[in-house]
Amino acid sequence: MNNNRSTLTSVLSRFDSLWRLAITILVLLGAWQAIVTVFAMPPFILPPPLLVFEKLISNYSLLFNHALITLSEIILGLFFGISLGLLFALQMLLFKPVRRWLLPVLVASQAIPVFALAPILMLWFGYGMTSKVVMAALIIFFPITTTCFDGLRHTPTGYLDLAHTMGANRWRQLWYIRFPAALPTLASGIRVAVVVAPIGAVVGEWVGSSGGLGYLMLQSNARMQIADMFAALIVLAMFSIGLYYLTDRLLKRFIPWHRESAGH
Repeated sequence: MNNNRSTLTSVLSRFDSLWRLAITILVLLGAWQAIVTVFAMPPFILPPPLLVFEKLISNYSLLFNHALITLSEIILGLFFGISLGLLFALQMLLFKPVRRWLLPVLVASQAIPVFALAPILMLWFGYGMTSKVVMAALIIFFPITTTCFDGLRHTPTGYLDLAHTMGANRWRQLWYIRFPAALPTLASGIRVAVVVAPIGAVVGEWVGSSGGLGYLMLQSNARMQIADMFAALIVLAMFSIGLYYLTDRLLKRFIPWHRESAGH
């Protein structure tokens, strides 16, 4: 009985979220159209939503091909950024000399805008996909490293004392206690990473590329095809929102104790 009630509550919650999302989209579209109408905006400044929707339909094949390039850059950037962030967090936890040297470097590195590195990355890695993947990985590296390290470092001492009393060695404590306890904090870092990774990929495409949504937006802007540029921007926004909700759903599924503690 309780399982059926829980399933019904989950289904209703999903429908409620979909309704809220649909209403939000309709309100934004209405506000967009109202601005165009009230201020008599010309299409080369702010195209109406209907014109952009027409471009989404007519340029479907072009948008799809460029979207696949950007999506590949985002996913690869997330993979390498999260992997490196986890590796560095573990190094700082397990080896104190590494922590003393690496932590100040990580903090100081944030004083350099990642976007300023884009031209250098283009010079080093070329105008292909590699430079965009590196850009996306760099922009998410710091939040992943810091959230994972904080989660590993702030494991409840009671759990560690109990594990030590039962004879668990350092590696067992790491795998069975520290890492599961750090997952909720790491999940927050992954959510941030999923949101900002598209920024890194698109900025890299703006600096120099031969494909991707950022490249398409830049070319459309240069040709004063503003409706096409807005269409590419909407596809990018849909990607970002979809990736975030998919990641959030997967994290809640695979970290159920975080969902319960958060009261979800």
